[in-house]
Amino acid sequence: MTQTLRANRDRLMQSLDELGRIGAYDAGNGVMGVRRLALSDEDATGRRLVMSWFEQAGLAVSIDQIGNAYADRPGADPALAPVMAGSHVDSVPTGGRFDGALGVLSALEAVRTLNDLSITTPRPITIAYFTDEEGCRFGTDMLGSAVATDRIPLADARALRDADGISVGDELDRLDFAGPEPVGQRRPHAFVECHVEQGPILAREGYDLGVVTGVQGISWRRLTLVGSAAHAGATPTDYRKDAGLAAAQINVRLREMCVSGEFGELRATMGVIRPEPGSVNVIPGRVTATVDLRNPDADALAAAERTLDNFCRELAESSGVHITWQQTARTPPVIFDEHVRVVIASVADRLALRHRPIVAGAGHDAQEWSRLCPTAMIFVPGENDGISHNPLELSTPEQCGHAADALLNTIVTLAGEGA
Repeated sequence: MTQTLRANRDRLMQSLDELGRIGAYDAGNGVMGVRRLALSDEDATGRRLVMSWFEQAGLAVSIDQIGNAYADRPGADPALAPVMAGSHVDSVPTGGRFDGALGVLSALEAVRTLNDLSITTPRPITIAYFTDEEGCRFGTDMLGSAVATDRIPLADARALRDADGISVGDELDRLDFAGPEPVGQRRPHAFVECHVEQGPILAREGYDLGVVTGVQGISWRRLTLVGSAAHAGATPTDYRKDAGLAAAQINVRLREMCVSGEFGELRATMGVIRPEPGSVNVIPGRVTATVDLRNPDADALAAAERTLDNFCRELAESSGVHITWQQTARTPPVIFDEHVRVVIASVADRLALRHRPIVAGAGHDAQEWSRLCPTAMIFVPGENDGISHNPLELSTPEQCGHAADALLNTIVTLAGEGA
């Protein structure tokens, strides 16, 4: 099908606004943020709203055992594998309205537009949202997609617990989101995810879209540093076993590794530093911290992990602070399918949208599905230097509309293959 289709931008933005009101909070200065932590009550309300929209669009909705939702639109030939598009609706604690939600709702808008035009594609179309993409509550990102694509066993996923000891399984059961569909059954013809860039490149360089070539490798660790709590005034410096100081030294070493050039395009973040007992006049006796390492090169990522291990061992010996770590998530670099990327680029050309190839700095559901089928992503530029995981996250109606048009036409093109 060579007809160029256009999505309904007003309807898309209205849906984004309505979903964005669920879990909304006042971030100050007239800015509203979004807090929909995975499998929280707010996430459940958002999920149910989106499912109601799926059903209103005439889609058959199914929930699998990890809580992923799939909405199926028949094709002319039911024997053909579907084209799948989607993302997630959970957020980080201080998120914005577009991360994840734009991917789900632009896929929904594609189906709504096809319904408006009474177009039946040769292949079926499936749109989906996936459980706990962010990973900030239960410690493992892309959880629902990882289970659906057989990387993480269902039992292991259900056993994961948050900081309050509540498990994924507890919340799935409480919210009635442990669906009847077995995990690992879906095998799409192709998967496409539309997502905000979460960075400054596209906007600064004046591009309408990014054609994502792949995703950086990601390594997440939870560190536990145990020293000795003592009085801040009565304990001489030489006698201290300061877990807070050791955590700070690791953080500084991570920055040195990033700027050294030894590990290529390494990015490292210590996003959690939680000292105990957390008193102004007590030397921290224990610190829980996290380390997020990212690199598009698998060997460089592994080298950074080894260097961090060695530094922690040496620091433990010199400081008297016992340091242990747990790997909470690890995904290798992913290269997306060339054919799907070419389709996206060709669609963008047909729509007269300026585009460029780009590597994803964040993890995405698409990287999990890339193990099962040809996969790629469409990136959307953002305002405010593309800031994301932040209430200031913003893509304009024009930017979102361009992305929705590109996704719609990409889905239709892929859904016509092999018919």
